[in-house]
Amino acid sequence: MHSEGENKTLTINGAEIAPGESKLVQINIARLPTGTLIDIPVHVFNGKKPGPTLLVQAGLHGDEINGVETLRRGLQEKLFQVKKGAVIVVPILNVFGFIHFSRDVPDGKDVNRSFPGRKTGSLASRIAYNYTSEILPQVDYAIDLHTGGGLRHNFPQVRYTLDDDRSKFLAEAFNAPLYFSSRLIAGSFRKTAFKLEIPTIVFEAGESMRFDENSIDEGLKGIQNVLVQLGMRAVKTNKRKHQSIHLEGTRWVRASRAGMFIPEVENGTVITKDQILGMVTDTFAKKTKKIKAPFDGFVFCINHQAVVNQGDALFHLGY
Repeated sequence: MHSEGENKTLTINGAEIAPGESKLVQINIARLPTGTLIDIPVHVFNGKKPGPTLLVQAGLHGDEINGVETLRRGLQEKLFQVKKGAVIVVPILNVFGFIHFSRDVPDGKDVNRSFPGRKTGSLASRIAYNYTSEILPQVDYAIDLHTGGGLRHNFPQVRYTLDDDRSKFLAEAFNAPLYFSSRLIAGSFRKTAFKLEIPTIVFEAGESMRFDENSIDEGLKGIQNVLVQLGMRAVKTNKRKHQSIHLEGTRWVRASRAGMFIPEVENGTVITKDQILGMVTDTFAKKTKKIKAPFDGFVFCINHQAVVNQGDALFHLGY
């Protein structure tokens, strides 16, 4: 039994992390065909005094490296060394995807569609199963760092679960430029966490296979804001001057024809109804289709694909 003034001991993969202790724990997943062992590195920072346990993770999709760099900098800057509670930091969850520059594991399955996983399932399912059984029983809150998919650049934003007031509280505490509710996807980490009553937010910023300094900076500030709000760290005066803007609804604007796509607005900017957002043109300068904003609001994702097909998502807008 601990005294009232002492935090709990965490146990991950058989390793104990006592109050006031920091430790790197490896969760064994599988071997490469060469026999090389693949582990998920888990950094645990256990504060001396009681408080919540916060999980901060990135690299669930192996090509979304912006979050990986955000957590590397957080480790370097000693952001996670807390006095109260504990922080579990997982910079690369999908190690297989990371080393293959791929969103998925080698067989093409998405780890973020494989939760809670099965012990004898596919590789993605096994990663999800080990993670769910070893990490999640310890956790009170979670922050999952993502980027846009291939060539889609997300302006820094936080997504929370509509029916979970505690995840909305986390989103407001994070204080990214924009935040909104988004539905739970079957097999996702966030849906499994929701079922286990762990409030979780997803921070989306930047695009896959690229570093984006503004996104990294917003990510570090947001994590620090959450640690302060949960009483795990002392207050620092790095708060954003503007409060996070809540979006009531979102909509994709898609290409009505194929051609070359030229955006004409900057990501993260305010837009007005009928404003020209960009155009899709053919290669002969014969036909040009202007893309107009359907409502007043914000642009928070732009597709940087230069050549697009009919129906391709071009802009993600919110109001």
